[in-house]
Amino acid sequence: MPYSPFLSFRFALTYDLHIIKRLVMGYLTLVGGLIVFFIVLHYVEYVDDFMDRGASMRDVFLVYYPSYIPEIIRLTSPLALFLSAIFLTGRLAQHLEISSLQTSGVSIYRIMVPYLALGAVLTGALFYLGGWVVPESNRTRLAFELEYTRDAASRVESSFIHRQTGPSSMMSVSFYDRRSRTATNVTLEDYSSWSHLSRRIEAPRMTWVDSLSAWRLSDPVVFTFDASGMQSRTRRARIDTVLSLTPRDLARATGDVDAMTLTDAAHYIDTLRRTGANGLERPLVAYHARIFYPFAHLILLLMAVPIASVRRRGGQAVRVGMALFIAFSYLSAMKLTEPFGYAGTLSPFMTALIPHALFLVFGLTVLFRTRK
Repeated sequence: MPYSPFLSFRFALTYDLHIIKRLVMGYLTLVGGLIVFFIVLHYVEYVDDFMDRGASMRDVFLVYYPSYIPEIIRLTSPLALFLSAIFLTGRLAQHLEISSLQTSGVSIYRIMVPYLALGAVLTGALFYLGGWVVPESNRTRLAFELEYTRDAASRVESSFIHRQTGPSSMMSVSFYDRRSRTATNVTLEDYSSWSHLSRRIEAPRMTWVDSLSAWRLSDPVVFTFDASGMQSRTRRARIDTVLSLTPRDLARATGDVDAMTLTDAAHYIDTLRRTGANGLERPLVAYHARIFYPFAHLILLLMAVPIASVRRRGGQAVRVGMALFIAFSYLSAMKLTEPFGYAGTLSPFMTALIPHALFLVFGLTVLFRTRK
């Protein structure tokens, strides 16, 4: 039969679709298994907190964990795709299908095309999922954790808060309650210059008013200072004032960025930076990590196909062991660099980038050294 480019194209397309179909089936099976595994481990760890703090089992399993599933999918998706690629490629190698393709002139790069095509689709999907879909479900999850888990309180900044509310104004708060959106022992200071205090307002309570989109100071005392330093004192029943700070900006928790879309998170970090808030390293690290994490799909695939395409003693068990070691080393590298970002030793951008860059170099090295 004479050579036909059309038949060659049809064969390649059939092969690609077959590989993608099997990859997707393995990926979905592993994601489902990892979801169940994660929920069981998490429940065992936090069941005492749920019971001690009065959470009903209905809310735990019908509200909390369903809202946690999108975040679990985001976290486990690269691992599931990596293991699926290892299983599939290892089986093809054991049946000599990879060797047959390479003997007939098909390079490892061509074999990887359907893998990388699916990896690119999942990278884009996870970027959108983690950037704009997961934050919606995370709001429910984080609110539940703040109420029913013991370690949530330590993740909230609620006492001795100091913010810059304008170019020449400052605010101090002794305590802020996120639920009622009420601050106690509030001090607002305005300066005509940074060396001269022109006005100071002290109020025992400040509450956010939704209808006005403003803060209401209850029983405030206003101190006014002239250029010579003379003071006048006025007591008011209340003052409604618009500040550059909203309730979200006033009190922070370490999971705040997880409950925001990427666009909202960028605006939130910019607001905190303008208001003089300290400790911006954590939200910045979390923000950049969400941007880089989806690319783990492609980086892990660069290693999965070359590693699994070589027949080894021990068969699939050895491949799976190597895959798990690489995957958990990758995850560990991301976690190990975070403290350097929190401490300011590394910039938040570099903290998020370095683990992915290191394993990208490793993956390309493995690929180039594999039989073509």
